[in-house]
Amino acid sequence: MKIRAVVVIDPQGSFTQQLPTQDLANIEFHRVESVAEAKQLLCKQPCTVGLVVFDSPTGLTHEEVEPLVASSSMTEWIAVVAPQALESADFKAFVLSAFHDYHSLPLDLLRLLVTIGHAWGKARLRLSLNGSQNADSSRFGICGNSPLMQAFFKRLEKVINVELAVLIGGETGTGKELVAQAIHKHSPRSSGPFVVVNCGAIPANLIQSELFGHEKGAFTGAVQRKIGSIEAANGGDLFLDEIGDLPLSQQVNLLRVLQERSISRLGSTQVIPVDFRIIAATNVDLHEAVQAGRFREDLYYRLNVVHLCLPPLRHRDGDVRLLAEAIFRRYSTGNKNCRTTGFSTAALRAMNAYHWPGNVRELMNRVHRAVILSDNKLLSAADLGLEAYADEAQNATLIDARSSLDRTIVENSLRANANNVSRAARQLGVSRVTLYRMMSKHNIAAVH
Repeated sequence: MKIRAVVVIDPQGSFTQQLPTQDLANIEFHRVESVAEAKQLLCKQPCTVGLVVFDSPTGLTHEEVEPLVASSSMTEWIAVVAPQALESADFKAFVLSAFHDYHSLPLDLLRLLVTIGHAWGKARLRLSLNGSQNADSSRFGICGNSPLMQAFFKRLEKVINVELAVLIGGETGTGKELVAQAIHKHSPRSSGPFVVVNCGAIPANLIQSELFGHEKGAFTGAVQRKIGSIEAANGGDLFLDEIGDLPLSQQVNLLRVLQERSISRLGSTQVIPVDFRIIAATNVDLHEAVQAGRFREDLYYRLNVVHLCLPPLRHRDGDVRLLAEAIFRRYSTGNKNCRTTGFSTAALRAMNAYHWPGNVRELMNRVHRAVILSDNKLLSAADLGLEAYADEAQNATLIDARSSLDRTIVENSLRANANNVSRAARQLGVSRVTLYRMMSKHNIAAVH
């Protein structure tokens, strides 16, 4: 019989002492004393069920538990509560919105085992629905179980520990900053700073001061010394978002920094050594910008040492539901005004039919708005503003089904042949030209 691992957050330990250590051959309890220990345990050993013990006025608070419950999308949580705790309206609302169920003290072992069994069954159902029973559906803090994202994770894993410049491409809203954060968090520079500069949000006349800093009196309004973003990133990572919007006049200055690894603040001649890794992101084709004279070719090659390209959400087969449920859990947990428990079938159908021009950011906005405004038990397509797409998905034609099948076959063949187009074409029994035409038709890019 499969062992059911259950994490028990029990700071006092009195509840765990009442649990039998034998005669429960298929359940294994893992007691931890704090939320931090629970996070560490879940990273090492996934547990489909978790118990949180609220048995003392000086014990756990819902404020410290809420982030863990919200972020552990693959774990079903059960609150173990002292009866007096349920006298608080806020606490009752928290239990109702954040937990699969609750068990009131004193311990009734048979009743608790039934509750754990129901939670375990629900967790396994969710895992099977997501098509994966391992941690690969969420790596580096990024959700994704589609073939394109699994290939992306493998490439990201190779990049993280390499001291090279990284250029992240992808449409707006795909999560480029999240990838940059993951690179920093899991790299040897994780103990250093992670400094973000949005090149498109800073006026052209201020970008040099933002990057390099200035001395007091360097220009009108410089009333005190300012440390620039490059200097602030010393020992860590500098993330330049929307690098394509950096003015040409500043591109040459950035290039000089990358070559010489030193800066001078505005109004100073002092040379300051800097040690940082640069991560840049863009939603435009920088190679095309180089051809058009909008971006320096030498800087482009300095930044594009390692290239990562995030696929758009519409190409991530199966990920919409996975992401939507994680986002729903994030925004609904702890929201005492939230009445919804998930998505209706029509809503899921509409989300899969929609093309998501705003990508993951748009999905987050639509789900967040629906959680706040909906009074339905299950979120409808109308709650998400996608009612037209529910009907479209239901009336899908044979041509649509054939197109989806063609796309799946081509992607599977490319993946099986390590993205070698010639080998994939031979396997499929078509010419390279035909395969390229199919890839273009279905917007399939070979991920290297």
